Amino acid sequence: MSMTTDSDSSASPNRTLARIDTALGWLVSLPAAALVAIEIVLLFVGVVARYVFHKPLIIADELSSVLFLWLAMMGASVSLHRNAHMRMTALVNDCNDVWRARWEWVSNTACLCFLALLAEPSFDYLMQQLPIELPGLSISDGWRAAAMPVATCLMSAIALVKLMMRGVRETLSATLIALVLAMALHSIGPVLSDLGNMNLVIFFIGVVGSAVLLGMPIAFAFGLATFSYLSLSTSMPLGVVVGRIDEGVSHLILLAVPMFVFLGLVIEMTGMARTMVSFLASLLGHVRGGLSYVLVGAMYLVSGISGSKAADMAAIAPVLFPEMTKRGQKRGELVALLAATGAQTETIPPSIVLITIGSVTGVSIAALFAGGLMPGLVLALMLCVLIGWRARNETAELPPRASLSEILQCFVIALPALLLPFVIRAAVIEGGATATEVSTVGVVYSLLVGLLIYRQFDVRRLGAILVETVSLSGAILIIIGTATAMAWALVQSGFSQALAEMIGSLPGGAGMFMAVSIVAFIILGSVLEGIPAIVLFGPLLFPIAREMGIHEVQYAMVVILSMGLGLFSPPFGVGYYGACAVSQTHPDEGLRPIIGYMVALFIGIVIVAVVPWISIGFLK
Repeated sequence: MSMTTDSDSSASPNRTLARIDTALGWLVSLPAAALVAIEIVLLFVGVVARYVFHKPLIIADELSSVLFLWLAMMGASVSLHRNAHMRMTALVNDCNDVWRARWEWVSNTACLCFLALLAEPSFDYLMQQLPIELPGLSISDGWRAAAMPVATCLMSAIALVKLMMRGVRETLSATLIALVLAMALHSIGPVLSDLGNMNLVIFFIGVVGSAVLLGMPIAFAFGLATFSYLSLSTSMPLGVVVGRIDEGVSHLILLAVPMFVFLGLVIEMTGMARTMVSFLASLLGHVRGGLSYVLVGAMYLVSGISGSKAADMAAIAPVLFPEMTKRGQKRGELVALLAATGAQTETIPPSIVLITIGSVTGVSIAALFAGGLMPGLVLALMLCVLIGWRARNETAELPPRASLSEILQCFVIALPALLLPFVIRAAVIEGGATATEVSTVGVVYSLLVGLLIYRQFDVRRLGAILVETVSLSGAILIIIGTATAMAWALVQSGFSQALAEMIGSLPGGAGMFMAVSIVAFIILGSVLEGIPAIVLFGPLLFPIAREMGIHEVQYAMVVILSMGLGLFSPPFGVGYYGACAVSQTHPDEGLRPIIGYMVALFIGIVIVAVVPWISIGFLK
């Protein structure tokens, strides 16, 4: 005879839900990882066909486009399961455990509300695309569009299971609250429809701001606000939101996002980043503050290739920080400099931010790649000036200068790794290939170098790298999709025209517009992170910059660097906390040292804004 205790009976549902959650994780991760691998193969085959045999494979390009929407949406599902979506957690993390759990519960509820609103329009969108035939593959576009409803269902299941794991009472409470809010908003719909553009404040500031501060994924916050605005204050069909999300995600140039993310992870796995750092250390390790200069230079070299600043920092910090600490540098100083280099290198190609801003504003990717090198160098020089000033009183014993033979040995070892970023940037800037094509070649090159030269290729890690790639890519791409829908709603409301008139009426002309843009994107970068801010406001502000005679490449550099400054500035900038996590340093330790670095970066941004040649001097 057996007896079941109350604790056993309550634990059983949790174990069942945990198993379901694990199964859902495998269900979304395996096909998503496979999609990344297939896309790499397809793109590389297309590159070989185009440039070696001079016979472009139209079918391969079309199939890549079909699979890309699936990759983006399944990646968003993986990211939701792994809690990896971009979100602003500074306020939530300051709460105690009880309130943090409550805010997480509220965030999950809000995510479910967005997914519930997305479900029916995504199925309607599928029905609309079914009659459309893809010319190359001779199949219905419904095979591509089906990614939207399938991913919506999977994400709904993931969010619901996570909510249920908190308990039956919390689940019922969340359902009740969501129903009450939905009924309340529906009842005041006629009142909202009479408020005109005041609804923009209610939904795109009130709803978005509240959702972001509560820790809701930024992409879902954008989508929830857009759905709420259209359904409660306009007569527009909700299906247009799904179409705009598809439009935002489906730019083929954005295929470079998962490719470069995968490339960066492969570089870290094969030790290529470590060899770059070793070579720079052999050159500068013997001078005061030398390893700080090496940190700046190493981030300049590897930045942008991975698509993730966290990945860039994770590749560099573990190599340098132990030796820097041994030389007497404080952890707070190190994490402050690491965060500053993250902001400094935002414009270094092949940056995912550059690719994103080019895709949403129509600015040439090649021009952005060419224009991004010098602004990053200017900010690096500003950081180096401050490093030299702070290191003037260092008393720690320095290692001897490396001999010429030692430097040459490090250079020979690092040469295969050093060539990669220069080849990638040169190929795109010279117009020989697109960013997507170059990223694929870079992946194959890195795999071969890791396998044949450095012999640090770990096949067992490939699966984890593919999943990490699709998770980060999905988090980026779904933001671009929902931000595109939100920007479209703002344009339809007349907001963009009103914004243009307001900014155009400011005294000071182009100079005042540039100054306002710097301040605005520092704030937006801190609150919304970089890509959401750029996707949302880039299409609105770039036409104004053109009208005022500001070169679009220069304006892009100023916007990106300002956003980066906000992204890595405490207390709200999540990039700063990423640097703390990578270096395993408490955030409080870097608060005082980082002020000087942020001031140096701000001065550098002003110089880039005042001197157009820095951004456009090397354009063809």
